[in-house]
Amino acid sequence: MLNGILVIDKDKGLTSADVVYHLRKALHIKKMGHAGTLDPNVTGVLPIAIGQATKLIELMHTKPKEYTGTGLFGYSTDSYDTDGKVLQEKKLTQPITAEQIKAAMKNFEGKIEQVPPIYSAVKVNGKRLYDYARAGIKVERPKRQVDIFSYKLVNAPRYDQEKVQESFDFVIKCSKGTYIRSLVNDLGVKLGVPAVMTNLRRTASSGFNIDQAVKLNEITTNPDEAAKLIQPIDNFFKDYPTIDLSSGVWMKVKNGVSVPLASDAKKVALRYNNKVKAIYQKQGEVYRPDLMLLQNE
Repeated sequence: MLNGILVIDKDKGLTSADVVYHLRKALHIKKMGHAGTLDPNVTGVLPIAIGQATKLIELMHTKPKEYTGTGLFGYSTDSYDTDGKVLQEKKLTQPITAEQIKAAMKNFEGKIEQVPPIYSAVKVNGKRLYDYARAGIKVERPKRQVDIFSYKLVNAPRYDQEKVQESFDFVIKCSKGTYIRSLVNDLGVKLGVPAVMTNLRRTASSGFNIDQAVKLNEITTNPDEAAKLIQPIDNFFKDYPTIDLSSGVWMKVKNGVSVPLASDAKKVALRYNNKVKAIYQKQGEVYRPDLMLLQNE
């Protein structure tokens, strides 16, 4: 039984559920799930938790995500990307400068409220927003608070004199639940021009980055390689203080017993036989179980 995280570099055209389906079929493992959905047209880092690592999925969502992408000033759509229906077009009589774009981006850094695109999986009264959109039903979209740690322009913006449009590249570091399409659309609103996202790639998620990612077909065409490519559960807790347990304390921990530990940290990773077996949290003078990973071998 594999236990760990496969960091997949998802290609365009696949849903996150498609990736899980193909991996289950190739590896003959049912116990797996993805952390952080990627739209079919978005590529990049999709962490797949397998075996004991499925217990980490909620924790995986708490770590920042990073993206690179491209936006276009000149028109906007109802989906905020190029798949949607065009809502507004505006010819740019002159280029928007890099300085103007950078200044506008700063307005979106920090804690902000976002309205998700109408074509999104956010639920309202038990139905997805995209279901309302496809049915032509108007519905109030719920605002959500997200953290934008950085929103930066990279490279010089590119003005197309023939199409009187301008494209720009960006990098974003943000919390879970952030809609990058909305950030591109809202940037255009801030600058007084319609804008749409044309390309997006996730470069980091759940503490893993694109350099650790493998293509899906690397696994499906050679399933025996999965064990070599999987990220151990312990790698997820590399930022946690770690305590190696004696056999006596381990006997208590594996039975979920609270124990005193020589640490002041709020949470610690407890390791036995060189594997993280539990996460304990400090409560008063002792540490109590927070997450058990006894089958992490």
